[in-house]
Amino acid sequence: MTMPSDSHTTGRDPRHDVLFEPVQIGPVTARNRFYQVPHCTGFGVEKPWTQAAFRGTKAEGGWAVVSTEYCSISAESDESPYVSARLWDDEDAAALRLMTDEAHRHGALAAVELWHGGSHAEQRESRLPPLAPSQIANEHVGVLVPKAMTIADIERTQEDWVRAAVRARDAGFDIVYVYGAHTYLPTQFLSPRTNHRTDRYGGSFANRARFWLETIERVKAAIGDRCAIAVRIAADTLEGAGVEPDEGIAFVRLADPHVDLWDVTAGGLAGIERVDSGPSRFFPEGHQRQLTGWIRAATKKPVVGTGRYTDPDRMAADVASGVIDMIGAARPSIADPFLPRKIEEGRYGDVRECIGCNACYSRSIWGRHLGCTQNATAGEEHRRGWHPERFTPVADTDRDVLVVGAGPAGLECAIVLARRGFRRVHLVTADGDVGGSLRWIPKLPGLGEWGRLVDWRKGQLAALRRQVEVHTRSALTAEDVLAYGAQIVVLATGSRWAADGTNGLTSGPLPGVEHVRSLTPEQLMVNGAMIEPGEAVTVLDCEGYFVGPGIAERLALGGCQTTLMTPYSPVAPWCDQTLEGPRLRARLAAVGVVVAEGRMPADAREVVADVVVLATQRLSNDALGLELAGRATAWAAAGLDLVVSAGDCVAPRLIADAIFDGHRVGREIDAGDPSRALPYRRERPLVG
Repeated sequence: MTMPSDSHTTGRDPRHDVLFEPVQIGPVTARNRFYQVPHCTGFGVEKPWTQAAFRGTKAEGGWAVVSTEYCSISAESDESPYVSARLWDDEDAAALRLMTDEAHRHGALAAVELWHGGSHAEQRESRLPPLAPSQIANEHVGVLVPKAMTIADIERTQEDWVRAAVRARDAGFDIVYVYGAHTYLPTQFLSPRTNHRTDRYGGSFANRARFWLETIERVKAAIGDRCAIAVRIAADTLEGAGVEPDEGIAFVRLADPHVDLWDVTAGGLAGIERVDSGPSRFFPEGHQRQLTGWIRAATKKPVVGTGRYTDPDRMAADVASGVIDMIGAARPSIADPFLPRKIEEGRYGDVRECIGCNACYSRSIWGRHLGCTQNATAGEEHRRGWHPERFTPVADTDRDVLVVGAGPAGLECAIVLARRGFRRVHLVTADGDVGGSLRWIPKLPGLGEWGRLVDWRKGQLAALRRQVEVHTRSALTAEDVLAYGAQIVVLATGSRWAADGTNGLTSGPLPGVEHVRSLTPEQLMVNGAMIEPGEAVTVLDCEGYFVGPGIAERLALGGCQTTLMTPYSPVAPWCDQTLEGPRLRARLAAVGVVVAEGRMPADAREVVADVVVLATQRLSNDALGLELAGRATAWAAAGLDLVVSAGDCVAPRLIADAIFDGHRVGREIDAGDPSRALPYRRERPLVG
């Protein structure tokens, strides 16, 4: 991101003024060009207050439009156990009214993405048969075979769409989608691959386009005088759907008179083609620009384009070029709900830029409650009462806090403690710089943008320098901590990779490690342990995420004969949840990494290699905490009131969770025993 040198005194750069122009969208007006596109959360209507607070915080942060996730129009579009929004009945509408009220309270428009999954709706809760234009099994779930829709089914589904749209209007939504991208029902009709009909809804392009076009027209007729009508469509029309690009563009021209806004995405529903949420490992910022331009050429209506935009220079350039009219964002709006306001006010260095790790996606789809690596408050606005920019002041500020360890958890905790008003926060690390494991993780192939996690926190520490003292190359013993003079101590000493190959599959160390030349990831990446080009190296990965494959790729690129051995099949299964898996495995093959899937040696001596890199399991660096706990009787004499641990030294975890834990401890440091999280609000259905 380019930051004007005088931004701190004069506000935003004039080049970015274009981003704050209002945009007319049919009968409604967006106050600026920042548009939070529909994205999943795991909230839906099951957590309506969480939904409202999450979207409302973005509206407060300056987004002109905030949207729901996909919103089911009827029980015939049920994707349980995945959680979506719903507008099946008036109770669903009342739940979503909480969100529209919050959006409007902060001056934003509210959008709802009305959805029918067709053959992709698994119907596990409703137990009704999926509906589709033709009886062709779901390409991802072979046991899911839909009913071929009759004319009566088509008519009923269009009526369901209209009823849901009317409920949306009455619930206060300003923009209503007739959503068809990602191979859902409208695209299934449009595609000759999934539409084998011989009646007026199949065959020719005009016939295959009829269902989607009629649905748009009917929704427009029902609510178009009060609500804008939006359509989400895939620009590349790949999707695994078989729609040719010229037909996709022809559909835009055909439907354009009835559409007020085009929300342009790319790629398909799953697997290698899923590029609309492309991880930064493979996709740079603005990567969908060219595809979006194809739709721009077919319409004069406002076009929303996405591409993980965080750089206002790029945003302004793409708007000025005419490719897009509005900056669409899902992940950047999660990482920083106040991104528009910070740009508007010229606070460029305060923007918490998305790193493209897709922890949000993995949680909202698989874990049912969204979270974010950069922004620990995402999804916690209602249930924990956390605001990304506001912190409850501590009652007793006249205390010093010592934070031992400056990795993800320690950095986050120190910043939160300073913002809460403690007199002095001392952040101490034995390393030569702050960051912990994030000093070397961004050096793995494709993970450079993960360095933003430390860059942003360094910037915040610089702004808080009157409250936070940072001391590097300072290894503290228990005696040092007791003598430090702090009243509160937070231990964030992190974790280390097991040097003896300890792993969850053998429930202990790997026999024979002491007889082979072995290294841990830290020894290779931090301590400079040398592996010469041409050496045969086996990376043993029992974690199944990014470290093992990242080390293997780096070694292969450095000229080593590299084998990645893992008990999992496929390699790096966690990366499938972050949309990295297929491309990661393809890239390992492309750089010459030999993969040995489904294999776990019983003894390290079975591995034929010059060097074995052990990415088997991490262990907490908890020795300091245990020693201090054992000397609790000495705390009072040292003036020490509290010692609490945070992050990986409690239990090794994902970076997002380590940062979350550091944030939580900072928020709850004065709430009883911060080692035990405060209870959070739960949303439960009423009985009776």
